[in-house]
Amino acid sequence: MYNREEEILEQYDLEIRNTAKGRGALICDTNKGTFLLKSFRGSKERAEFLYGILNFLYKQGFLAEVMYPLDEENILARDEINEIFYCMKTYFPGKECDVKNRDDILAAVKKLAGLHNLTKCYEQGIPEFIKTSQDGLIHEYQRHNRELNKVKNYIRNKHRKNDFEILFMQVYTSYQKQALEVTTQLEQQMAGMKEEVNSQMWGLCHGDYNQHNIVLFQGEWALQNFEQMSYDVQVQDLANFMRKILEKHNWNTGLGMEMIMAYDGVRKLLPEELEQLYLRLAYPHKYWKIANHYYNSRKSWISGRDIEKLQKIMAQEEQRKQFLRMLFHFTSQK
Repeated sequence: MYNREEEILEQYDLEIRNTAKGRGALICDTNKGTFLLKSFRGSKERAEFLYGILNFLYKQGFLAEVMYPLDEENILARDEINEIFYCMKTYFPGKECDVKNRDDILAAVKKLAGLHNLTKCYEQGIPEFIKTSQDGLIHEYQRHNRELNKVKNYIRNKHRKNDFEILFMQVYTSYQKQALEVTTQLEQQMAGMKEEVNSQMWGLCHGDYNQHNIVLFQGEWALQNFEQMSYDVQVQDLANFMRKILEKHNWNTGLGMEMIMAYDGVRKLLPEELEQLYLRLAYPHKYWKIANHYYNSRKSWISGRDIEKLQKIMAQEEQRKQFLRMLFHFTSQK
């Protein structure tokens, strides 16, 4: 009996020579090249949009995955039994961006800036379901602030506190202050933002820009996994990538500023974008993430990993503040 993925492959007009299991997908060697078959969680409309924008990037010579449609009418294939949709797309065998390698990191940042530049030239309509609301980040921070307060109240009302909870409460006031200050600063920025400047900041974003989605293929960096693409402030991609990298490099100020300059060298950053970048990196996102994981897990058993993560961000806090001071100074000079 065929497994479900092999039956899905039979729907395509491809000669399948060989298959191999990949990370949550099936790598397929075919008569038309190497492809990746994986489940697609978005809507048909999202798939159609991605098909269009990825074809646009391909025609512009930008190396990124391209979706291979099922037929002239359908982008996705469907598993009728399990009611799961699948997409077929190009596969790039190669090494992922090495988060310990400075050259890889800066190359990835430049590639991101190139993507942002190019998508500004996309002339097709942007569907509403791709767009993020103008005040979406403010609402996100406000929600995170309420969640942090909820966790604090829960722990405070406990008669016996475990090691994680004691540690969490020791630094809560400091991180709460940061969260509230950043939220207020973001509200002030958005309230005073000129419409023409705001429109320049917005564009198509990869949505999940990390080292796993940047692959060195035949000497050129290729981008993959665009399923989370959105229309938002474009420096959100840069901020998310920088946060992940800098957490691994103890918030190295030199590396952080090099990343900003590398991006700016390809796509010029507006002063307002630099301020937005600062506000996104200054929010204590990791502390909130740890708190959220704790609150939504089985609290009768505390993972040692959560304690380690909390201890790590506490140990990095001075370096993080040093980087943010440098970025704030740099931003104020622009």
